[in-house]
Amino acid sequence: MVYDLLRYHLGWVDERGNPAADALTSLHHCGVLAMASADAVSGAHGEAVTAAAAVELAYNFVLVHNDVQAGRIDQDNDRPSIWWVWGPSQAINAGDGLHALARSVLMRMCDAGVAAETVLAGLHALDQACLTLCEGQYMDLTYQDQLMVSEADYMDMIGRKSGALAGCSARLGALAAGAQSSTADALEQWGRKLGMARQVQEDISDLWGRSGDGFTPANILNKKKSLPLIHALQNSDTASKRELGSIYMKRVLEPGDTPRIVAILEEAGSLEYASRKMDQLLQDARAALAGDDVVLQHPESLDWAAQWVVGRDAN
Repeated sequence: MVYDLLRYHLGWVDERGNPAADALTSLHHCGVLAMASADAVSGAHGEAVTAAAAVELAYNFVLVHNDVQAGRIDQDNDRPSIWWVWGPSQAINAGDGLHALARSVLMRMCDAGVAAETVLAGLHALDQACLTLCEGQYMDLTYQDQLMVSEADYMDMIGRKSGALAGCSARLGALAAGAQSSTADALEQWGRKLGMARQVQEDISDLWGRSGDGFTPANILNKKKSLPLIHALQNSDTASKRELGSIYMKRVLEPGDTPRIVAILEEAGSLEYASRKMDQLLQDARAALAGDDVVLQHPESLDWAAQWVVGRDAN
């Protein structure tokens, strides 16, 4: 059944449908943002559990489809991706199922006493976020065929691809907690900026992560554009730009290519630039909450969530 594929992706069962040894599902940043927003608004996060479950399912739908598009073999938990086990067609089907479940779960907010008009507004927000995310994914895939991409285009792309669902998550948590529209609007902007900051952090990790050995093979072959690469292509000397372009456009990399990519980016100061950009996005997230019409009982919950999402103090 298709539900076995969904359970497998969520980590509940193995490839044969048997219960997994460790069936706990890791909470992603979207669920955290929803519950943190609710806690900040009302002092309790339990009322946002349904909203958090919905955005988690929506985020997992994105993960399944991304695995197919990027040809990623393993999930974050080092288990084979759905498409690798059952094929791309079934993976797309499973991703669509997760999206439908996300909408269905969100409508259960009515069972918790949330007003029907609030649930409808939340459903509209989720649908709009998913559509905006698809716009960003379209841009990301289009940029893979372009060597030169401007920073403005990149920021617009990640605002859609990485910021839309994160912002929606924060908004849904606020709505579940009974926030006024001005507070929900501010929290949506806060979440959107955090989602963008998280994407920049992932760009950095692709280059200077655990092993520090350069782009992942999938990102090289997919011609993925990241902020450090864009910065280097715009700010390196002519010779370095040419070398970087020639390496990046290869179909098959040689052993010395990825260290050289990292070296060129380091010479251009691209790591420091990307880190500063992430810090600026975190400051923008805090600034979104500064309005007099933003009413929060426990704003410290947002500080904790921001640090959890990006691994850095947002103050």
